[in-house]
Amino acid sequence: MSNDRLHIVRRAVLEIEDGMNVNLGIGMPTLVANEIPENYQVLLQSENGLLGIGPYPIEGAEDADLINAGKETVTAVPGAAYFDSAESFAMIRGGHIDLAILGAMEVSEKGDLANWMIPGKMIKGMGGAMDLVNGAKRIVIIMEHVNKHGESKIKRECTLPLTGKQVVHRLITDLAVFDFTDEGMVLKEMVEGVTLEEIKEKTEASFTVSDDLKPISFKE
Repeated sequence: MSNDRLHIVRRAVLEIEDGMNVNLGIGMPTLVANEIPENYQVLLQSENGLLGIGPYPIEGAEDADLINAGKETVTAVPGAAYFDSAESFAMIRGGHIDLAILGAMEVSEKGDLANWMIPGKMIKGMGGAMDLVNGAKRIVIIMEHVNKHGESKIKRECTLPLTGKQVVHRLITDLAVFDFTDEGMVLKEMVEGVTLEEIKEKTEASFTVSDDLKPISFKE
């Protein structure tokens, strides 16, 4: 994992509070599981029917029958529960998930989210994202600030099919942290060594700067 991705993951962990029920999206968000403090009582939920996901298994100790929603092998913590997808989505739709940390392809300045498909590319389906962005109490998105072509992934308007409209509460990238408020998108933190001019140059969306802008902090 690159340092940028590791820093994003470690900043995302700071969004988790002791006692939360948390859903981690497919991709980079799943890496958050390995960074949660050991003294935290956090239950990680997966749409395919597991509450109590543990860290990734060590090599050679994988159980092919124990997987997350992304079909990756995982572990289960003591006290974990297994159930069907209907029960899992009842938890999500019923507002029992405190926090969802998801990846994204694009986020708009209004907090719109596009994270499930690119037109013309083969997809397996939307998965649980559409339900999570409407059912979880708080939505935090983690992603790189720009795509592989150097283009901003933070848009005035999303160009890809939406997962949800005005659903993002906080966005964490390799450059900065933004919040989405009634007044618009607000820059809250930025990585030390990164300038405000660089963030503006790499952000298509319009945003304001918080009065208490602070250096981004990473969990060590």
